[in-house]
Amino acid sequence: MTDDAVWVGIDLGTQSVRVVAVDDAGARIASCSRPLHSRRDGARHEQDPAEWWSATCDALREATATVGARTVRAVAVSATSGTVVVVDDHGRPISGGVMYDDARGAALTDGVNAAGAEVWSRLGYRMQGSWALPTVLALQQDGTLRSGRSIVHQPDVVTARLAGHRVPSDSSHALKTGLDLDAMAWPGDVMSALGLDLDALPPVVTSGTVIGWVGAGASSETGLPTGCAIVAGMTDGCAAQIAAGALEPGSWNSVLGTTLVVKGVGTERRTDPTGAVYAHRAPFGSGWFPGGASSTGAGAVAHWLPGRDLDAVTPEAARTHPPVSYPLVGTGERFPFVAPSATAFFGEREEPPGDDASRLAAIAHGVAHVERLGYDLLEFAGYEVRGAISLTGGGARNAWWNRVRCDSLGRSVRVPASGEGAVGMAVLAAAAVGGDPGDAGRLGAAAARLLGPADVLDPEPAPLDRYRGFLDMLRRRGWLDVDLHDFAQERAA
Repeated sequence: MTDDAVWVGIDLGTQSVRVVAVDDAGARIASCSRPLHSRRDGARHEQDPAEWWSATCDALREATATVGARTVRAVAVSATSGTVVVVDDHGRPISGGVMYDDARGAALTDGVNAAGAEVWSRLGYRMQGSWALPTVLALQQDGTLRSGRSIVHQPDVVTARLAGHRVPSDSSHALKTGLDLDAMAWPGDVMSALGLDLDALPPVVTSGTVIGWVGAGASSETGLPTGCAIVAGMTDGCAAQIAAGALEPGSWNSVLGTTLVVKGVGTERRTDPTGAVYAHRAPFGSGWFPGGASSTGAGAVAHWLPGRDLDAVTPEAARTHPPVSYPLVGTGERFPFVAPSATAFFGEREEPPGDDASRLAAIAHGVAHVERLGYDLLEFAGYEVRGAISLTGGGARNAWWNRVRCDSLGRSVRVPASGEGAVGMAVLAAAAVGGDPGDAGRLGAAAARLLGPADVLDPEPAPLDRYRGFLDMLRRRGWLDVDLHDFAQERAA
C-alpha cells in the first residue's frame, strides 16, 4: 500500500456520528463528530434518517479538509445494532429510524421465536423484544411497511447516499433482522410463516466486502474522492472490538458506552442455552465474534446524574460502599440474561442512593457485576474467555471505574489508546482494500499496523461476596438461569 493512503471510518452512535481518518501507519489525521437527536415516546425511540446523512456530511467535510494531497482509499460505516428504516422503491427513507432499543415489536417476539425456532436454535440465540425482526413486523402491522416499500439498516442510509444508489446491507447489521448466518440468506420459510415478503428485505453481503464506490454527488457533499471504495461495515460493538485489537481467538472487548457491549473472538460458534449470547460472522472468513449487549451501562450515569462533573464526584465515590445494585434504566434486560420484566434495584430499593457519590458508586459497581456475569455466561456457553480483555467506550475514560471493573473481573485488562468504533471501521476499510484478498488474517494485520499500544491494569485482591450477593438477588427475582447462577457462584468461590 502506498504511503499516501488514508482510511476513513464512520460510526453512527446513539448521541453522535463520529468520523476518523487515519493514514496507513496509523497516524490519526482527523477526528470529527456531530450530534444526533432522538425522539422518545414510551417504548418508542426514533431518530431522523435525514440527520444521519447531514451530520455525516458535516463531519466528513471537516475530516477530509485535513487530508491534503493524500488519497482516501476506502470508507466503512458502523451503526447501532438492530436499528431499521422503511424506504420507498427508490431507497429514500419514509419512516423514522426505529432505534435498537425501540420495543414496539415486543408483543410479537413469541411468534417470531416460534416461527424460527429451528433457525434461531441452530444460530444459538432467541429473538428479543427490541431486535429488528419483531420491529419490522410491527411496522408491517401498522401499515408503515407495505407493498413497494422495504427495510434497510441504519448504515445503509449513509452507504446508499455515498454510492448514489442502493447497496447491500452487511451481515453484521442484518443479524437481528433474522439473517441465517450459515446460509448467508434470509430464511424464506420463517419469513413466509411470519407473513413477511422477502422482497421487503435487503440483499446482504459479509462484512468487509466492497459494496460500491463514492459517486460524484456524494463527493461534492462530503469531500471524499469519487471512486473511493465503500466497504460493508459491522455493528458498533464489533467496530469497537476491532478498534481495541481484540481479534485473536479467546480475546475480548468490553465497550462501556450508553450500554455495555461485550464482544470477542471464537474459532467456532457455540450455543448459549440461555439465549442471551449471539455471534456475528467475522470478516474474511476469520471465525466468529460472539457476545451480547446489556441494557445497562454508562447511560445510567446520564440518567441518574445528569450534567454532573464526574471527575469531581469520583474521589468521594471511590470511598463509598454502595448497596448491591443493578442499575438498569427502563424495563427489560437482554444480556447477560434475558428478562423482559427486569427493573433496577439498589439493595432493596428501586432508586439509587440520594447523594451523587453514592449514586456513582452504586452504578459503577453494579455495571462491573453485570460485566463479570457476562464473561461467566460466555464461559458457561463454551467460549474461551481466558485471553486478553480490553476496556473501551466512554466509560473507560474514568480510571477509577476501570479499576472497579478490573478488580471485579479478577484479571488483567487492557485499556487501548483508542477503542472508537470509527477507528475500527477505518481498520476494516484498510483490511478490505489494502490487504491480501486471500488472507483470512488481514484484519489482524491491518489492526497491528494502524492501532497504537494499550495500557495494562492488573487486579488488586478483592472479596467477591458482593458479586455473589448480586447473583443471588438476580436469581430470587427469577431473572437468572439456575445453572448459570450456580456456575457463576462456583467461579466466584
